[in-house]
This record gives sequence, C-alpha cells and structure tokens, in this order.
Amino acid sequence: MVGLSEGEKHFIRGGIAQDLRFDGRTRLQFRAVTVETGIIPQANGSARVRMGATEVIASVKAELGKPTILHPDKGKVSIYVDCSPTSAPMFEGRGSEELSSELSVALQRCLLGGKSGAGAAIDLSSLIVIEGKACWDLYIDGLVVSSDGNLLDALAAAVKVALSDTGIPKVNVSVNAETDGEPEVDISDDEFLQFDTSSVPVIVTLTKVGKHYIVDASSEEESQMSSAVSVSVNRRGQICGLTKRGGAGLDPSVILDMISVAKHVSQRFISLLDSEIAAAEAVEAE
Repeated sequence: MVGLSEGEKHFIRGGIAQDLRFDGRTRLQFRAVTVETGIIPQANGSARVRMGATEVIASVKAELGKPTILHPDKGKVSIYVDCSPTSAPMFEGRGSEELSSELSVALQRCLLGGKSGAGAAIDLSSLIVIEGKACWDLYIDGLVVSSDGNLLDALAAAVKVALSDTGIPKVNVSVNAETDGEPEVDISDDEFLQFDTSSVPVIVTLTKVGKHYIVDASSEEESQMSSAVSVSVNRRGQICGLTKRGGAGLDPSVILDMISVAKHVSQRFISLLDSEIAAAEAVEAE
C-alpha cells in the first residue's frame, strides 16, 4: 500500500473532483507512453511499454502443438504474468504471487474470453495448422519491471505490441504414404507470417475515486479508489471483456456510463499505440 498523509489524500481526491490531477492531467488523460519492440531476440515477438513510471515487458513464444479434443479447430494461448519483487515494496514475498495470479486471470478474461476461449479477442482459429492434428501454441509472458499504477492496461498494451512484433514460422504440410497418410509438418527457419493484431483489444481501466472516475491511475490515486472497472475494447469499438475489482458496489447505470467512456477513450489509446508501434518498428529496422 502507498503511505499517504491525510493532507495528501485530500489533495489527490480534491484534484480529481476538479478535473486537475496532481500531475497536471485531466481525469481522462493518459500519461506519456513509450514503446520498444524486439527486445528479446529468442522470442517470436517482444515489447517493452512504459506508461509514466510503470514499465512492463511482454514476450511471445510460438511452439507447434496439438489442438484439444473439445476445440480441434483452434490453437491455444496461455498468458502468465510475473511481478518482479524489485518493482515495488508490496511485491516482496507472497504479495507478488497473488498479484501475478490476479493479473494473469484478468488478462485471460479480457483477451481470451475466459478458460473456454469463448468470445476470444485473439482469433484462435488463425493458429490452426491442420484441424485436429497440429496448431500453434502461443505462450505469452508478462513481466512487471516497475510499478506506478495501472498495471493491467500497461500489460495488455505490451501484449498487443508484442503480438504485432510476432512472426509465426511458415509451415509446409505434406502427406507421406510411409506414415499411413499422416501429414508431415515442415517448419521454415527463414519465412515468417506476421501475426494479425487487428482484433486484439486494449484494456482501459476506469478507477473510481469519490464521485468521479479516471483513466491510467497512478499508485497514489489507486490507493484512494473505491472500485475499478477494466474494459477491453478492440479497434471496431466492440467490447471483448470486462472485469471489476474493489469492494464497493456500482450501480448498473454507472457501469454502463463507464463502458461508454472506456469505448471512447480506447480509440485514442489505440491510435497512440499505433503511432508508437510504427516509430518503434522504424527504429528497429535501422
């Protein structure tokens, strides 16, 4: 927890009420965002995202696997988040394990539609190589390097950027009579297909402080929240997932308003990420 005096708490809440936060932002304004791609050479895709003093890394590893019996026409994606104990004092000991699990589950819900994969924002059918026989398994790992609030949004942004940096090896399939008609798979070492991220959403978390809600809350602002709603929205403005934290209940009309605001803000955030990705790819190509 962030230790604040009563005066500091009053200052933060009062600033939010007047639409002038302690760092000069308005309620619906993000901190400065910077993006780097290709930072882990061994991965199929990777990215570093900084939002203010919050810094996270995401990597994507693609391995050939077998589809499940229940979903023979879909590939598989797993997401795991690790919080470095040095990123914040509260991550020491079991604190990091609990938050890592919470963030992993939240990303799973918002990006993959839960354990069943229903409503997945990532197109799992695009990962199939041979229906019922072979598919790509994507292992997405997130690392919290430095924490100053809004970790879920930063991690989701890093995942989206890492996926845009991901190259899936081209696969050639042939049928050999010597193997009883079983298909043989040859994975190219030189040719890669760019992963399609057009449907991958961003997550916008609206944090309620007093009677108002804000985006991209710092750790100090999060310490004053009563509840928070995280909404994943894709480029077409479609809602892909939603999760809530905090003990305070919210009226349905308030939640609907928060979703509407998240949809509006998400389009600005996606445009910002697009420009940052383009700049990062230009630097990487040099």
